[in-house]
Amino acid sequence: MRTSFDEMRKEKDLIILDGAMATELEKKGLDLNDELWSAKVLESQPQAISDVHYDYFKNGADAGTSASYQASIAGFLKKGYSRQEARDFIARSMELLLETRSRWWEEEGKSTGRCLPLAVGSIGPYGAYLADGSEYTGNYQVTEKELEEFHRDRMEILKEAGAEMFALETFPCLYEAVVCARVMEQLSADYYISFSFKNSSQINGGDTIEACVKALAGLKHLKAIGVNCTQPHLVTDIIKTYKTHTSLPIVAYPNSGETYDACCKKWHGVKEPGLYGQWAASWYEAGAGLIGGCCRTTPEDIQEIFTWYQKNR
Repeated sequence: MRTSFDEMRKEKDLIILDGAMATELEKKGLDLNDELWSAKVLESQPQAISDVHYDYFKNGADAGTSASYQASIAGFLKKGYSRQEARDFIARSMELLLETRSRWWEEEGKSTGRCLPLAVGSIGPYGAYLADGSEYTGNYQVTEKELEEFHRDRMEILKEAGAEMFALETFPCLYEAVVCARVMEQLSADYYISFSFKNSSQINGGDTIEACVKALAGLKHLKAIGVNCTQPHLVTDIIKTYKTHTSLPIVAYPNSGETYDACCKKWHGVKEPGLYGQWAASWYEAGAGLIGGCCRTTPEDIQEIFTWYQKNR
């Protein structure tokens, strides 16, 4: 079984993405206070990852995202694993997603009339590997060559393992996105790029939406562009600005509105008010074509999007 972004877009004008992986694993009692974050569960408790994927499919997700956001060769080597073990863990993140999709499809999916969900390979920024909060600032000093070498291996591994699309997500700076987009084009792999934002017009590294769109224009395999891991109240204006600069579908999956403290590795504050389905409706009206959730969002949030969409499609 395989599907593609283009095939799904022919069927639906809104693709519903999944939500957070790490916080769902923490609800199951797993301790993720580790440089590998959710990627460490690929070795210790892979069934928990599969269970989270299943919950999102069950609650309406049209796409599942592999638990590879913070998985990298360098990251696993740093923790004492061999290069082959690192490659196996990264591949396993996609294998788990595909196995879970097949199980859900056979058990209930194909009888519902829904589309076969997309299997998306998650690629987090270099700052996620550093595990020091720089994924939200872009303040890491590496060359383009170093960035390409860091990302290419895991991209190739995930593609070989069956990724049908890639999410280059939570990117704080444009230069890293350009490097990764170049690798995706070389691999002939479909992908979307999603930036984290500090306000409604600038990504966390300071680049404007217009600059991002201009730098990434005309790429054959870039299927969507947008925003994630950003406070929900900023997202509608971000989508509207994107729409003035590009005809690409816009992807939007913010966090719950809480704030992450990279020093103590804890979330503070409370969720922004309002049902997630209501937020999603406003993002859809603003022009988003892919909507889901990021940090601290839940399968219930995805269910709200699904329920709203089914009533209003």
